[in-house]
Amino acid sequence: MSKPFVIRYEMRPDAADDNQGLIEAVFAQLAEEAPDGIRYASFRLGDGVTFVHVGQVDDGASLTDLAAFQEFQKGFGERAAGKPDANEATLIGSYGFGR
Repeated sequence: MSKPFVIRYEMRPDAADDNQGLIEAVFAQLAEEAPDGIRYASFRLGDGVTFVHVGQVDDGASLTDLAAFQEFQKGFGERAAGKPDANEATLIGSYGFGR
């Protein structure tokens, strides 16, 4: 089983809404296909340009195989205001997350 991850990044203000739409398409494909081994959430922070992705993808499962995720990754560098900060994380606890 892989480690949980947290990725945080900022988008250019003119690209933030497009980025959100691409993320929403990833979740639509996840909902339609319901792949096993993926726990994933994305947040847009109150400043409107910062995004945080939290998740865990088990060995053998893949977000990058999803067409919508590949579309999200295309042009990421042009939409982003800087490089993403990606870190492994340790789950300490969770209560009702994603309800």
